[in-house]
Amino acid sequence: MTSRLMKGVGAALLAVGLMTGCAALNPTAPSLYTLTPGKVAESLLPPVRWQLLVEPPAASAGIDTPRIAVTRSATALDYFAGVSWADRAPNMVQGLIVQSFEDSRRIVSVGRDSAGLRSDFVLKTELRDFQAEFGDASAVAPGRVRVRLSAKLVAMPNRAIEAGETFDAVVPVRGPDFTDVIAAFNTALGQVQGALVDWTLRRGEAVFRTDSGRVGSALSR
Repeated sequence: MTSRLMKGVGAALLAVGLMTGCAALNPTAPSLYTLTPGKVAESLLPPVRWQLLVEPPAASAGIDTPRIAVTRSATALDYFAGVSWADRAPNMVQGLIVQSFEDSRRIVSVGRDSAGLRSDFVLKTELRDFQAEFGDASAVAPGRVRVRLSAKLVAMPNRAIEAGETFDAVVPVRGPDFTDVIAAFNTALGQVQGALVDWTLRRGEAVFRTDSGRVGSALSR
């Protein structure tokens, strides 16, 4: 198994770069990866009539990059060399969150905040963890992927924070290849997105119904 791990993930791990100098170690064009939107059970969600804008997640400099992060400890952040996300991680996650809401078919309108549209709510998030992790210092390949996202639902136009929650997923890497690492990222982010969509629709609908005469509703403008 060790030889397969080194063969599959080793090519990326042997060239794992520190936060500086990664490009210099591997000047060849990287392989690009992207993820898919999380799925939610449509029948379990309330249909809502309000509109939502999704801001790009805030993130530390170590995560706000196209590079795919990997950690051996809580205080060290490295990157896989020769591979990257197709976009900066926060931008990629923002787009996938929007798509998850659209795919739920339970919201009248959702979009990126950069679209300049009016909305009833804004979803603010922070991407706190988005990395592969080694189980221990002696491991030859990462054993899990962690995704952690905090969220705040902000009512417009007074910008009052109506609810807040943190979503966390840790998923094991189930194979020896780098594509298994990507699959674990996909599963972890999918779990977080699914829970985020469910929470946002339920909390937003509760707030909207409580104040059904909301002044400045995007639907009445």
